[in-house]
Amino acid sequence: MIEIKKKTFSEIFLIYSDKRMIKILLLGAISGFPWVLIGSSLSLWLKEDGLSRSTIGWAGLIFSVYAFNYLWAPLIDRVRIPFLTKKIGHRRSWIILMQGFILLSLILWSILNPSENLGLVITIGLIIAIASATQDITVDALRIEQIGESEGESMAAGAAMAVVGWWTGYKIGGVLSLFSADFLEEAGFENYWQLTFLILAILVIIMNIGLTFINEQNSSYRRNTQDENDKLISSKFKKINFFTNFLSWIGGTISGPIISFFKKNGFSIAMGILGFVFLFKVGEAFLGRMSIVFYKEIGFSKSDIAIYSKTLGWITTVVFTLLGGLLVIRSGVLKAMFLAGIIMATTNFLFSILAWSDKSELLFAIAVIFDDIAAAFATVAFVAFISLLVDRAYTATQYALLASIGTAGRTTLASSSGALVDWLNGDWGIFFILTALMVVPSLIILWLMRNKLKLNEK
Repeated sequence: MIEIKKKTFSEIFLIYSDKRMIKILLLGAISGFPWVLIGSSLSLWLKEDGLSRSTIGWAGLIFSVYAFNYLWAPLIDRVRIPFLTKKIGHRRSWIILMQGFILLSLILWSILNPSENLGLVITIGLIIAIASATQDITVDALRIEQIGESEGESMAAGAAMAVVGWWTGYKIGGVLSLFSADFLEEAGFENYWQLTFLILAILVIIMNIGLTFINEQNSSYRRNTQDENDKLISSKFKKINFFTNFLSWIGGTISGPIISFFKKNGFSIAMGILGFVFLFKVGEAFLGRMSIVFYKEIGFSKSDIAIYSKTLGWITTVVFTLLGGLLVIRSGVLKAMFLAGIIMATTNFLFSILAWSDKSELLFAIAVIFDDIAAAFATVAFVAFISLLVDRAYTATQYALLASIGTAGRTTLASSSGALVDWLNGDWGIFFILTALMVVPSLIILWLMRNKLKLNEK
C-alpha cells in the first residue's frame, strides 16, 4: 500500500500566494462593507438619537432580505445589464450597479434625522440591504469562478480569503465610521453621523476602482448550458410559443438547481443540511446584533469600541481566518464545523463574565478577541462547507440558496434580540448564556447526518 503523506501547514500556506487570492480578498471586502452600514453604524446612530433597544433590534429585520436573495439569483445569472455588460462583463456590471445604489443611499442618509424620519431612514437601509444582498450573489459566483473545478485545496483557501476580505471590508468600514463619528462629534458637529456617511461613500468609490482589476471567466459555457436546459424542458411541450418558452426558462433557471440539490443528497439529508445551515450561526447573530448596544451600555466609548472591536478584532480575524483555512484543508470540513460550533458557544460565555463584572478594558479585549477568533474560524469553515455542497452546474444559484438560508436564521430570529434583552430586564449575562446554547441543535443535526453527506474535498 502506498502511503500518502499529508502536506505540512507551511506547504498548504503557499496556496495563499496565488495572485487570485488577492482578487478574492477584494471581492470579500466589497461584500462585507455594507453590513457595517445597516449593522453597527445604523444601530449606534439610532441609539444616539434616542431610540429604544427594541426599535434598534426590530430595525435589524432589514437584514432579512439576505435570506431571500436566492429567489432572484437566477435572474442575476441570466439578465445582462444594458451597456455595462458589454463594457466590463456580466458579473462586474451587476456589482457596479448595486454599488451605485449603495452610494446614493449613503448620500440620502446624510440629509436625514432618524427621530424625524425613522420610516425613511429604515427604508433607505432596506435599499442598501437589497443592493448588498443582490451584489453578494454575483460576488460569490465571481469568487468561485476564479478557481478551477478540480482545485479543491484552492477552493478552501479561496473561502478563507473571501472571509478575510469580508471581515476586512466590515472592520475597515467600522473603524472609519466610529472614528469619524467620534471625531466629528467632539469637533462640535451635531450632524456627525450624517457627515460620517459621506466619508463612507468615498470608500465605496475606492472599492469600485479596485473592482476593475478583477477579470471574469468566459460566460459562454454557462449560457450554453442554460439554453440547453431550456430546450430540454421545452421539448416536453407539444407546442412551442412564447408562453412555453417562458415556462422553460423558469424551469431551467429556478427549478433545476433545487431539483439537482435534492437529487444529489436525497430528501432527508437535503432537509437536514438546510436545517443545519439555518441554525448554525443563530447564537452568533444574537450576540452580534446587540453587542454594540451592550458595549455602549456598560460604559465604553465609540473610540474604545473602534479600537477593541474593530481594529484589534480585524487583526485577530485575519490571522485566525487564514489559520482556519489551513486547518479546514488539513483536518476536513466536518471536523472543523464541530470544533467551530464548540468554540462559538464557549466564547459567548466570556460576554456573560464581562456583563457581570465591573467595567474592565482587559475583559473587554479578551472577550472581543476570542469572539473574533470564533467568528473567523466558524465563518471560513461554513463557507468551505457550503461551497463543497453545491453542484458546479448550478454554483451561483445553489450557493445563494444555502447562504440565504443561513442568513435567514441569523437575521429573522436575531431580530428579536433587543426584545429578549428587554424581557430579561437588561440582564446581559443571561442573554449571552442563552446565545451560547443556541448552537447545540445545529450540532446535533450535523452529527446525525455526518456519515451521509456528499462532500467533494479533493
